[in-house]
Amino acid sequence: MRVAIVTESFLPSVNGVTTSVCRVIEQLRARGDDVVVVAPRSRAAAPARYGGAPVHRVASLPVRQFDVGLPTPEIERVLEEFGPDVVHVASPFVLGARGLAAARGLGLPTVAVFQTDMAAYVRQHTPGAAGAAAAASTTWRWIRRIHSWADLTLAPSSAALADLEAHAVPRTALWGRGVDAALFNPAWRQDALAKALRRELAPGGERLLGYVGRLAPEKEVERLAELADLPGTRLVVVGDGPSRDAVGAALAEAVAASPARPNRPPVFLGSRHDDDLARAYACLDVFVHTGTAETFGQTIQEAGASGLPVVAPRAGGPVDLVTDGVNGYLFDPGEPGALRGQVSRVLASAAHAAELGRRGHELVRHRSWARVVEGLVGHYEDAIAGRALRRAEVETPAA
Repeated sequence: MRVAIVTESFLPSVNGVTTSVCRVIEQLRARGDDVVVVAPRSRAAAPARYGGAPVHRVASLPVRQFDVGLPTPEIERVLEEFGPDVVHVASPFVLGARGLAAARGLGLPTVAVFQTDMAAYVRQHTPGAAGAAAAASTTWRWIRRIHSWADLTLAPSSAALADLEAHAVPRTALWGRGVDAALFNPAWRQDALAKALRRELAPGGERLLGYVGRLAPEKEVERLAELADLPGTRLVVVGDGPSRDAVGAALAEAVAASPARPNRPPVFLGSRHDDDLARAYACLDVFVHTGTAETFGQTIQEAGASGLPVVAPRAGGPVDLVTDGVNGYLFDPGEPGALRGQVSRVLASAAHAAELGRRGHELVRHRSWARVVEGLVGHYEDAIAGRALRRAEVETPAA
C-alpha cells in the first residue's frame, strides 16, 4: 500500500502527534508499505527521511513554540507525484486542512486522525467566559468542516469519539494507540542507573509522585500543588515547555508553604527520551496525570507498562485507560481535594499500590504498535472502499 501522511507536527518537535506518526511510519515500513510524509519546515535541524520514508517540508510560521505549516500548493504536488492509495492526515487544522482539500481535489481516499482538542485549547487561551465559549464554538465549526472532507475520521478514545459525534462530524470510528512495552516495563527498576536516580531523588526514602509530559497551560500541571504537603512524598516533573517557569514557581511555593514540616522541593528532570525516559518512570511510585482536555493520554499507557499505579482526571481520554481500583483511580477535576484523596488511597498501602501497578502492566503490555497499525490499515481499506462506493453511486445513473 502507498500511504501519504500529512501531519501538523513532526520531528524535531516531540509531542503526541509526532510520536504516533513516527510509530505509524515504522510499522507501515515494516509491513513493506511505501510512505511519504508532508510536515512543517522546522527552525531546528530536521531529518529529510524517517524510517526510510522521505519527509517533504513545507513553509511554516512559529506559533507558541510550534512550527505551524502553511497551506501551500506544495502539498498537491507531493500527492500528485507520489500517487498514494490513501492519505493519512494527522491532527488536521491548518496544514492538514489543505492536505484534505488537496486529496479531495485529486480524488484520493483520506483518513483524518482527530488527536488534539483544539477547541479546549482555544477556550483555555481566550480571555473571558463569553469570548472563550464563542471561540470554542467557532473552532468546532472549523473542525466539523475540515473533517467532513475526510472519508473517515478516527478518534483515539470514547470521549473524543463522543465529542466528534456531538458536533456532527460524519463518518467516525475508534482507533487507539500502541505502547512500546519492550521499552517501558517494570524491569527498569533493577537498572543500576535507575536505582542511582531514585537514590538521588529520594535520599530520605520519599515516595515519588510524578508527571511526564509537556509543560503548557492546557496540561494543568499546577494541579500537582494539591499534593505538595502529603507527608513523606516528593513531586517529580519530567518534561519541558512554555509553562516551565510558572509550574516550577507554583509547585515550589506550595511545598514551601506547607503548614507541617515541608517536603523536599519539587524536582524537574527536563525532557527525557528512550532509555532515560524509561528510567524516569521506573523511579516513580505513583504516576499523576493532570490535564482534563486529553483526547487520549499516551503517558498513562507508558506508566502502566512501567508497572505504575495511575491517578488521572475523570475526563477525556483517561476514562478509557484507568479503572478505579484496578490500575489506579480517577479524580473529579471540579472537586477540590479530589486529586489528593485519590493519591492518598494509592499511598495508604504499599501492597495495594503494587497490585494496581501489576494490573496496569497486564492491561497494556499487549497493545503493541504493530497490532494497532494493523487496525489502522483496516481503516485505510474501509476509507478506500467507501470512496469507491460513493464514486460509483455518483457515476451510475438511476434506473
